[in-house]
Amino acid sequence: MPSTLKQFAVCAALVAAILGGAGCAPKRIPPMTVNDLLEDRVTLDGVLLKCSEHPAKRNDSDCLNARIAVERLAKDVDPAEELRRNAEFERSREKLRSTQEQVRKDQEARTKVDAYNLPLVPVEPAPPSGGPSGGTPP
Repeated sequence: MPSTLKQFAVCAALVAAILGGAGCAPKRIPPMTVNDLLEDRVTLDGVLLKCSEHPAKRNDSDCLNARIAVERLAKDVDPAEELRRNAEFERSREKLRSTQEQVRKDQEARTKVDAYNLPLVPVEPAPPSGGPSGGTPP
């Protein structure tokens, strides 16, 4: 009996080790579908970044699906929305330009020198310069 108990314990330990090893094996993450990537833009950006960093993975299913998703997103841009965005950008850029121009004009006005309002500085006459003898010229 004792030998069968030992055999049973060894078998149980072996089965536990096999199951424990199988449970710890890394699971294969299924590739993201195009629709999943379209719904989650952050993941799409991450996959594109990973694909651009590792050129060997360009033919990976995640990279292919990410490229397809980007193409679909590019096709879905509404021309009216694009025009509205461009017009809004131009308005904000013109507003920024006018603000910067006003700041520049204000700085120029502050640094401009008015010759009529400068303080007077007394000028001392130049000392008479003499010839080699040190006297005044004839």
